[in-house]
Amino acid sequence: QVQLVESGGGLVQSGGSLRLSCAASGSIESIYRMDWYRQAPGKQRELVAGIISGGRTNYEDSVRGRFTISRDNAKNTVYLQMNSLVLEDTAVYYCNAEIVVIGRPGTRFSYWGSGTQVTVSS
Repeated sequence: QVQLVESGGGLVQSGGSLRLSCAASGSIESIYRMDWYRQAPGKQRELVAGIISGGRTNYEDSVRGRFTISRDNAKNTVYLQMNSLVLEDTAVYYCNAEIVVIGRPGTRFSYWGSGTQVTVSS
C-alpha cells in the first residue's frame, strides 16, 4: 500500500559528506512526520532527525549542527544531508514516516524503509 525507499548511502571518509533520500509512494493522503533513524552493529535503533509537515525539525544531540533534515512535500521525499561525518556515524539508516493513507482519514500509520548502509572510514 505504501512503500518507503531510501537511497544515497555508501562509503565515505571521515570528515566527508553524504546525502540520503527517502521517497514515499503508494496510497498516500498526507504525510505528517518523516524521520531518520540509524542502527549500528550491536546497538539499538535510535532517532537521528525528524521533520513534521509544518517544517519543524528535531535532532539527536550528536548530529546537531552536522546533519540537516529537509523534505519536499510535493515529492513525498525526505532528505538527510550529513556533513563532517565521523566513524560513530557508521550505521544502517532507516526512514520512517507517519502517513494517512487514502480511504483511512484521521488515522496515521507508521511505515519503515528497508535501510541504507552508511560506512565512515578513517
